[in-house]
Amino acid sequence: MQPVVTVEEMRAVDAAALEHVSHHELVTRAGSALARTALGLLGGAYGRRVVVVAGKGDNGNDGRVCADRLRQRGVRVTVVDAADARDHLGECDLVVDAAYGTGFRGRYAPPDPGPAPVLAADIPSGVDGDIGLGPDAVWAGVTVTFGALKPGLLLGDGRLRAGVVLVEPIGLGADAAGRATIHLVDDADVALPGRPAQAHKWQTAVQVVAGSPGMSGAATFVTRAALRSGAGYVRLASPGVGAADLASTEAVGSSLPATGWAEHVLRGLDRVKALAVGPGLGRGEETVGQVRALLARAPVPAVVDADGLNAIGSVTELRRLSLARPAPTVVTPHDGEFARLTGSPPGADRIGAARELAHGSGAVVLLKGTTTVVAAPDGQVRLVTAGSSRLATAGTGDVLCGVIAAFLARGMAPLDAASVAAHAHGRAATMLGRAEGLVAGDLPDLVSDWLCGVVMGPDGGDQTVRTSDHPYMGPSKRYGPGPRTLAAQVGATR
Repeated sequence: MQPVVTVEEMRAVDAAALEHVSHHELVTRAGSALARTALGLLGGAYGRRVVVVAGKGDNGNDGRVCADRLRQRGVRVTVVDAADARDHLGECDLVVDAAYGTGFRGRYAPPDPGPAPVLAADIPSGVDGDIGLGPDAVWAGVTVTFGALKPGLLLGDGRLRAGVVLVEPIGLGADAAGRATIHLVDDADVALPGRPAQAHKWQTAVQVVAGSPGMSGAATFVTRAALRSGAGYVRLASPGVGAADLASTEAVGSSLPATGWAEHVLRGLDRVKALAVGPGLGRGEETVGQVRALLARAPVPAVVDADGLNAIGSVTELRRLSLARPAPTVVTPHDGEFARLTGSPPGADRIGAARELAHGSGAVVLLKGTTTVVAAPDGQVRLVTAGSSRLATAGTGDVLCGVIAAFLARGMAPLDAASVAAHAHGRAATMLGRAEGLVAGDLPDLVSDWLCGVVMGPDGGDQTVRTSDHPYMGPSKRYGPGPRTLAAQVGATR
C-alpha cells in the first residue's frame, strides 16, 4: 500500500533528512523532478514558454530550481512572485504552480492561467495538505508531490484539483513510508486468502441477518455479494419472513420469528465464520433490542450496516458491544449514519473523524464517501479512492456489506477486509460498459469479474496475481483515472 503522510509527519521526514543531506540538495532534487515532468508535458523545450508562480517558502524555491533547469534546456521561463501575481498570467504553454505548499492555511485566489495547463509542486496552492479543503485553490492537471502522497491530494477539493498525481521520492520515500499511519489502497494490494486443496463450504460460511417483510432487496444484495466474493455458504435469515418467502438465491434461507429472533441466530453461529447484519431490518424497538443482543454474544467477526447501525444508536453503545464481543466488529456508516452515532457529521477532517470513532468505539470504521476512509482502533487508516458517483444508487452499500462479510469469513483481518472490499467494490463499478445505469444488482457479478485476477495455483489452491494498471514515469508513481496519456489527462481536467 502506498504511504500517505500528514503535514506534521512530512515535516519530521524533512527534519530527519537534513541530518544526512543539505536543504539545498533537497530543494534541488524537488525542483529537478518538477522540471523533468514539465518537459514531458511540454513535449520538448524548443519554442516553449513557461510561467512559474513562486512563493517565498520551500515550495517557491522548488519552483525557482525548476525554472533554472528549464532555462538550461532552452525553455523561455518567466518567474512571477506569488504575492505580486496579476489576475492573468499571459500567454504560455505551461504554468508551474509553486506558490504555496502543504502547510498553507486560509484562502488563496490564484491567477488565471488562461488555456495553459497547470503543473503543481507538491500540492495545488490553496489546498489544505491534511484535509483537502481548498474551494478557491489552483486547478492542476498534474501534481508532482515529494516523498509520499499527502491526505489533501486524496480528499475533498484536493482530490479534484490535483489532477494526475506523480510521487517523486527525492530520497525521502523510505523514511516517509516508515512514519506513515495512513495508506492508500490500490490494485496491487488485493491479495485474497486462498482456498486449500481440500476446502469445504463451511470454512468460509457467512450468516446474513437482513431484510424484513417488504424489504427483501437489501437481503438479496448482501447475500449475492457475499457468495460472489468467495463465501462458500451463505445462510440468510430475515425477521418475520418465512424461509419459503425469502428471495430466491443460492443462499440457504432460514426462518426467523418477527420478535425475539436474536436467540435463534445465535444458536446457528457455531458453524459460520462471519456475520453480516443490518440492511433492510427496519427501525422498530424490536430491531434495536435484537440487533444489540445478537452482536453482544456473536462469537464471529461481524459487519454492521444500515439499520444495524441505527439499532446500535450511539458511540457509547457501540463501544459497549465492541468490548463485550469476543470477535472484531466492522461498522460502515455514511455521513448521516455517522452523525446519528456520534451526534455530529464527520466534517472536513474525515480522517480525524473516522479515527476518533474507531478509537472511541473499538470497532473498525469504514466511513463511506468519494474517498472512503477506513480506520482501526489503533489509529491505522486506509484510504480508498476507487469509488465514483456510479455507486450513488440504492443498494450498493448492501453489496459492500456482503463483500466485507465474505472477506472476513475468508480469514482477512478486519481492517484489510473492509478496505480491500471497498476498493474491489469501487473498481467493479467501473467495469460496466456504460457510464449510466449501474444498479446494485449489477455489482455482485462485477465484483466477481474484477476479482478474477485470482487464478489456480500449482497445488490446486488459489494463488493471487497482483496487478496494477498504474503506469510509471521514471521513479514516479502515477495516480489518476485510467491509462490515458498525461497530456490528455491535463486537457480533460480543464
